[in-house]
Formats: sequence, structure tokens, C-alpha cells
Amino acid sequence: MIGGVLVASVAVAAYGLVSGAHRYTAAGNPYPGGLVGVAEPVGWFAASLSGALCLGALAYVAMMSRPQPDGLLDAGAFRIHLLAEHVSIAWLLLATAMVPVQAANDSGVTLPELLGGAALLDSIAASETSRGWIVSAICALPVAVTLRFITRWAGHVVLLIPALIGVIATAVTGNAGQGPDHDYATSAVIVFAVAVAMLTGLKGATVITRAAPNRPVLVVQVVCGLLALGYGAVLLFLLGSGGAIGSDFGRLGLVAGILLTLVCASDCRALVVAARSRPPGRGSGITALAMVAVTAALAAMATQTAPRFLTHRFTPWDVFLGYELRQPPSVLGLLTVWRFDGFIGAAAMVLAVGYAVGFVRLRRRGNDWPVGRLAAWLIGCAALVFTSSSGVRAYGSAMFSVHMAEHMTLNMFIPVLLVLGGPVTLALRVLPAAGDGQHPGPREWLTWLLHSRVTTFLSHPITAFILFVGSPYIVYFTPLFDTLVRYHWGHEFMAVHFLLVGYLFYWAIIGIDPGPRRLPYPARIGLLFAVMPFHAFFGIALMTMTSAVGGGFYRSVNLPWLESIVADQHLGGGIAWGATELPVVLVIVALVAQWARQDRRVAIREDRHADSRYADDELDAYNAMLRELSRMRR
Repeated sequence: MIGGVLVASVAVAAYGLVSGAHRYTAAGNPYPGGLVGVAEPVGWFAASLSGALCLGALAYVAMMSRPQPDGLLDAGAFRIHLLAEHVSIAWLLLATAMVPVQAANDSGVTLPELLGGAALLDSIAASETSRGWIVSAICALPVAVTLRFITRWAGHVVLLIPALIGVIATAVTGNAGQGPDHDYATSAVIVFAVAVAMLTGLKGATVITRAAPNRPVLVVQVVCGLLALGYGAVLLFLLGSGGAIGSDFGRLGLVAGILLTLVCASDCRALVVAARSRPPGRGSGITALAMVAVTAALAAMATQTAPRFLTHRFTPWDVFLGYELRQPPSVLGLLTVWRFDGFIGAAAMVLAVGYAVGFVRLRRRGNDWPVGRLAAWLIGCAALVFTSSSGVRAYGSAMFSVHMAEHMTLNMFIPVLLVLGGPVTLALRVLPAAGDGQHPGPREWLTWLLHSRVTTFLSHPITAFILFVGSPYIVYFTPLFDTLVRYHWGHEFMAVHFLLVGYLFYWAIIGIDPGPRRLPYPARIGLLFAVMPFHAFFGIALMTMTSAVGGGFYRSVNLPWLESIVADQHLGGGIAWGATELPVVLVIVALVAQWARQDRRVAIREDRHADSRYADDELDAYNAMLRELSRMRR
């Protein structure tokens, strides 16, 4: 494995040296010197590989460990923990080193000149990819520090979140986040980057620790391989614009695609062997080396300008939106102007199919599951696809008023439907339990996560209330919105954030799924009504502001048919002010129905107790005698 990494590093360095000034002059950029020309692809490869190994090792611990009753890792998982601990330090150092290297590359000056001059900070601020490496380093820091102090399963699962963000950060700030159709490319590269990093990391952890992967690990590897192939083809089409095959960019992409196909075929074969109740064998070092080569090819592709950008004449809409909006929004436009989101929209479709499969499997076993829950979940997923991929998203990325309607739908309407679906309860009833002597599976992972301290904290009604109420103020009334609204990855981040925060809040209010803490029904209704003044004040504040939130971005988009940005913001504030009524009505109806069912169950139990009062009195007397004997013995 180490030898393969060294060979790949030499190959990437040779590419940077041979390509020389050619890849800079082709894009019309100044040549920053041979040191930067070699350091950029080599550093990109090394940092990306380190991040992938860290992510894969954390995922491997989550899937392969057999925690002790107190939550501590077993010996086999601890070896992988040590790998993640060491690799995370290398990831942190390499990502930090890439910040000035990337800034020198993008500003066209040599590295000594940049480090010795006074324009270092300005060059870093002007380079989007440098800022991506800063985010990657910031995410690697808590992973590297926390791994020094934790030895529990839940902690490794939580660290998957910053590891995923760190892997995504550099991908969305590269070629995929620029130019025409960058909304499609950004959504695709999020899935692609995670799939490639996860596949590379799992294989690397398997080979380095000499572990034998279980069936869930093989399933994850096969899924990641298929996702990488599918989304990689989409990215090559979007960035190559038909002429990629004849360029270095296209040839490297073709090599990566062939290697990914071979790796995916090998993993499929191993999964078939494991499905026949035979040991799948130890991780193949050949496929791990193939993924190292894929990472090297992708690093070389990331350090050159995509062929599509070399011939395209950019417009402001290409830069800020990725598409054109010639007509003002209308009901027909919101329904027909579709730009499918390959990240959130695809995830919603997968969730709908997975829930339906679980419903059918449960019914075939003869177990009952309310059809109303199925309907709520499917309607919620359909609404998520529509909100993330229709004209609501297309116009929402350019207009504050439509964006606010999208935000309210994601934060207050869709989570209600998803929570009413009870997906965790369905999963716990459908997923099989691991047998004696077998590795824990998805059912055990879900159970551990539900009982973890992190879930207990996040699902606490007070925590969920603070997140639900405070998020709009933090996002929109700070400079954070100016950054997020500028990029498509920012819109994806806001959508995921508001959806999860809404789900946590409504889980605490009307959650059908099991949770660590449940308030009595009067307190739930009170907490629900306590939210309304905060949302009303938020809407009123937007309606009375004289300056535009995110005004710099909206002025740069410069929609020809939008007369006033401030007036559009006032409309968005009115939407935020009036959008709480329908979700509140839905939640009140659900709470009243749950309350009535609970009272009915209590009444049935009391009637049953009254009918068998004599037998219960004898049983109570017998239990009292046993308690007295126990007390006398003590």
C-alpha cells in the first residue's frame, strides 16, 4: 500500500512537471513557477488521500466494531481507530500547507514571492479553492484532536460529520462549482466526492489493518462504486462539453472510470460470495491500489481548467446561477422549470423507495403498519423533490422571496410529514437483528445512535427549540447568508440544515419514533405556540428593513424583470410571517389525535384493572409480602 502511494505521488509529480506552463497558458493564467506547478497536484493528491483514509477509517469503526457494554471499542476496532488518529494529523498538516500553495497557483506568483510579500491574505481571500482548503483544515482539526481522547463508538460516528464536510469542501470549490450548469455539477460532485473518498478509505483501512470486511462494508463499497461511476460520468459530461476525450482532462477521467469499473466489479463479486454464507476473504490490495490511482487521476484533473471553460463566454448568470431566468416567476414556471437536484432530490427518492420497501416487507410478514404513515412519508418525500428540483429552487436561488418560501417549506412543512411517517420505528421493525457471534448490523447501529448522548442532547426539547428558533436569525442577520447565497453548495447546505433542524423540533413535539425524552402533551402544545412569536418577529424584521439581506449577490444577478430587491425582501418577510399557520394546524391535529389515543389506552387499562380487581388485589398482597421479606432479610 505504501509503495503504491509513493509510485502514485511520483506519477502526479511527473505530470505536474511535464505539463509545465501548458495547463496555465491554455487557460490564460500566469505561470506560478515549477515549484507550485508540481506542489499543487502532489499536495492535492496527498491531502485528498489522507482525508479519504480518515473518513474510511471512521466509517470502518462504525460498521465493524463490537462495542463493549460500556460503549468502549473492541481491540480490532481500536487498531483502526489508531489509523484514523495518525492519518487525521497528516490530513490537517497537508490541508493547511495547501492553502498558500493554492493561493500562489491561483494568483500566478511563485510561492516564495507570495509568502514573502504583503498580499498573502488577499491572495487567499481571492482564491475560492484556498478557502476550501481552509475549511478542510478546520474540519480535520477537531477530528485529529478528538480522536486522541475518545474510545467509544458514538464519538466516531459523530466525527463522520466534519470528515464528510472536509472532503466535500475542496470538491465544490473546484471546477464543479464554476461556470454554466454549476448547480447540476455541484450537486453531482458532492455525491461523487463522498463516494470516492469512502470507497478509497474503506479499502485502505482494510488493507492497512489486514481486516476482513463484513457484508455491510461490502454493500457500502458496492454502492459507493456505483455512485462514483454514475455521478462521475455526469461530471465528465458537464465539464468536458463533448471535447473532453481529446484532452488530458478527458483522458484522466477515462482512466479513472475504467479503474472504478474494475473495482466495482470486484466488490460485486465479493458481495455475491459473502451472500452465499462464505467468507469474503481479506481486502484485496489490488483494488486498494486501484483506488489510490483513481485519487491520483482526480487530483491531476482538479488542478487543471475544465475543457468547457476554455471556449465558453461567461455571463453573470453563468457565474452566479449557472442558468438563465428570462421570465419572471409564475405558477406555470414554478411547476415546469425543473433543474433536478442530484443530491437532495435523489436522496428524497431513495428515502421514498426505501420506506416503501420496508412497508411491503413488514406487511408480508403479517405485521400491521398504518397506511397513513406511509402516505405522510411519501408526500413528504415528493414535496422535498419538488422543493429542491422544481422552479421553486431555480427561482429561489435568484430571488429572496421565493427562497423564503422554499426555506419555510423545508423547515416547517416537510419535516412534519416525515416525522409523522415514523421511519425509525419502521426500520427497527424491518431490519434483522445480528445473530450471536456476528458483527452488528444496521439495526444495532441505529439502536446505539438513538441511545447515545449526542442524540439525547440534540433531541432534547429545549435544544431542538433553540435550534429551530435561532437558526433563521443566525443565518439571515449575519454575514453568513452573504456567503451561502453566493454558491450552490451554500443553498444545499441551507436546505439540509433547515430540514434537519425542523425534523429535530417536530420529533420532540409529535415524534412517533422512540426518543430519549418526551414532554407531556400540554407542554408540547405550549412549546409549539412559543415558536410562533419568534417566527412572526423574524418576518416583521425582514419586512421593515431598508437594506437588502444578501444585496450584493442579488444586485450581481441583476434580474431584468425584478424592479426592487428591497421590495422582494419585504415580500419574503411577509411569506415568513404568514407561513406558520398551516404547519401549526397540522401539528395541532396530530397532537390532539395522539392525546386522544393515549387517553383511550389508559381508559382501557383502567377498565381491565377494575374487571379483575380481586385477582389484582391478591397479586398486590403477594408482592407486598415479598417486599417485606426482602426488607427483613437485608
